[in-house]
Amino acid sequence: MFRRPIAERPDWQQRAHEFGFHFHTMYGERYWDESAYYQFSLQQIERDLETPTEDIHAMCLEVVDKVVNDEELLRRFAIPASQWEVVRHSWLQREPSLYSRLDFAYDGQSPAKLYENNADTPTSLYETGFWQWLWLEDQADKGLLPRQADQFNSLQEKLVQRFRQLLELQRQQDASPILHVSCCKDTAEDRGTVQYLQDCASEAGIDTRFVFIEDVGRDAEGRLTDLDDHIIEWWFKLYPWEFMVREPYAPLIADSGVRFLEPAWKSVLSNKALLPLLWQMFPNHPNLLPAYFEDQLEQVPNDTALVKKPIYSREGANISLLSERGETEFSSGPYGEEGFVYQQAHMLPKFGPFHTLIGSWLINDQAAGISIREDNGPITQDLSRFLPHIILG
Repeated sequence: MFRRPIAERPDWQQRAHEFGFHFHTMYGERYWDESAYYQFSLQQIERDLETPTEDIHAMCLEVVDKVVNDEELLRRFAIPASQWEVVRHSWLQREPSLYSRLDFAYDGQSPAKLYENNADTPTSLYETGFWQWLWLEDQADKGLLPRQADQFNSLQEKLVQRFRQLLELQRQQDASPILHVSCCKDTAEDRGTVQYLQDCASEAGIDTRFVFIEDVGRDAEGRLTDLDDHIIEWWFKLYPWEFMVREPYAPLIADSGVRFLEPAWKSVLSNKALLPLLWQMFPNHPNLLPAYFEDQLEQVPNDTALVKKPIYSREGANISLLSERGETEFSSGPYGEEGFVYQQAHMLPKFGPFHTLIGSWLINDQAAGISIREDNGPITQDLSRFLPHIILG
């Protein structure tokens, strides 16, 4: 695994505008960075990333099965009691999933270590599935990359295929074939992600309608509706379940008849409480880091450095390091009231001065590609740069 410099395409910003990549630069900071790329061997991809991704995903599903049937664990996961039956029913009905992303620390030599499971609202989908592939084709056409260079990236193909499967499931169950898609207002990256998913759904033959989360309403019968008073029956919402269940319309969810993407059982997978439970159920797994609930800290050797993570946390917020020197805050944010978990410190590898995180994507249960984010600091946050990758050798 190498980080290699490369000449940027002189017209890449113009092409980004043409292809709708409007968030390549955010708040004056470059988000997309093609001044370098990461190079992997095929063995590194298949042995160290693809296979562990699918294995850990299967392990995570075992955790869901355990949690939904245990009220004490549902409390540990800070899921409101009013939503326990929604989550349990969602899992028992095996409501279908679309996608998720596992985040790994990986240096190209040692086993990849799971940081967390972004199973509910992962972003950076467009730049992974489409934009970095376009970069590879352009650079190969210019002779800056060898023709045999490949990419671990079947994300777009698998997304379209999965949407076709989901549409067929809707038809088999005489359910609405119209998919509403949503994100919050004033979030360029989220809007780009949702637009990309709309394009993939349309390619699969699905009729989509967009509505901002803030504009979702309800009719006289308590059914969720869009601004045109169309009833929402099938809904992709780029909006976390832990926020959804605290909305004024949360009591309506159980009886709404809405089929959600992602389903309610994803509130277990996208929860940091997953980490200590994984470690309990699969101790010493080579791709896991020891992790603990707050009341298990007496089990931790005194000289062990720990990363403290809120049970609910996004974009690297509210992360701190506990060591013999005390607590060092890495990032601030609005999370923490729901409690914390503690994961053995395993810092991101550095390539030059940059800390590098691998995001490994799944479409349903299949590994589908990787994204790479790097930052000058040890925590990957919303503005951390996205770099492309290739497979060679």
